[in-house]
Amino acid sequence: MSIGEWISLYENDEIDIHPEFQRFFRWDIWQKSRLIESILLGIPIPPIFVSQRTDGVWDVVDGLQRLATIFQFVGILKNENGDLEAPLVLEKTDDLPSLKDVVWDNDIQLQKQSRLPIQTSLIDSEKAYPKTFTQAQRLLVKRAKIQVSIILKESDEKSKYDLFQRLNTGGSSLSSQELRNCILVSINHEMYRWLRQLSEDENFMSCANLTDRAISEQYDLELVLRFIIFRNLDSAALKNIGDLDEFLTKKMRSIAISKDFDKEKESIYFKGTFEILAKNTGVDSFRKYDVSKNKFSGGFLVSAFEAVALGVGYNLDALYKQPIDIEDKIKQMWKTQEFTEGAGSGRSASARISRVIPIGRRLFGL
Repeated sequence: MSIGEWISLYENDEIDIHPEFQRFFRWDIWQKSRLIESILLGIPIPPIFVSQRTDGVWDVVDGLQRLATIFQFVGILKNENGDLEAPLVLEKTDDLPSLKDVVWDNDIQLQKQSRLPIQTSLIDSEKAYPKTFTQAQRLLVKRAKIQVSIILKESDEKSKYDLFQRLNTGGSSLSSQELRNCILVSINHEMYRWLRQLSEDENFMSCANLTDRAISEQYDLELVLRFIIFRNLDSAALKNIGDLDEFLTKKMRSIAISKDFDKEKESIYFKGTFEILAKNTGVDSFRKYDVSKNKFSGGFLVSAFEAVALGVGYNLDALYKQPIDIEDKIKQMWKTQEFTEGAGSGRSASARISRVIPIGRRLFGL
């Protein structure tokens, strides 16, 4: 297909590049400029993989940044709120240094309508409007071809999932949860939004107290997913997790395509758990308790999260009927050799989980 056809598809809402993916994949100005350079030089662009939905719209499975870069350069890219992104200003490249400060079309009226500044690389803010492509250059770009491969099985979500994972795991710099988020957006957009809403729950955020880096890598969503998956998982399954990342991904996919999964019910248990913890132990909920100093210290510990949050969540109905001293229970937990050994740093994640979660369930049981 020609780039002009890709542009037409996007303008007519016939292709969905999932703006949410911009949270996970983001090219810098150099990478974007290199793509435009390749188009101008006639260098073949890798194919775009799409999945055809039942309404005929194409979901982009692989090729997000290639298309997003082109759409931003021509001034039509929208963010997840439906607002226009600032048009792209190119940086010089090795083979085409003249691309520095070049834009697609110097249409001042477009800037007024979008009320957005032109996105620049190293452009001087006092400089006049940047250089623009000529009509001949714009036509050259629009006529350039990009191959498309289409998954035509509208009902087969597994095909889309498998292809996305295969294309995006090799050499990826994404965290495991960032990749899972991208997969989830592809197969169940609403579930992704639901998980993100839970991750923004004030009680959860205050109890977890994660670092900015952890949040930027979507670790908060991973904790939400762990809570949803492990809260009611039976003992046999806890002992057969294997590789944790693969386990979480498979379980997430299973939930995402299930028609019986009750989001409303799980929201109640999630929010109820962290409401109790926020009222009782707050930021100390998942920190280490130093028995000798009788104080909590340090940062977030996933082993404490697995024992405390999942223990409270598992017993939430009983705790509503007969409240207990949550802080005292957590202190008791840190005094037991069973927990400190089970949460030891030398254990694999699957071995830790199979021991720590049952401890929490017993600890907060009545």
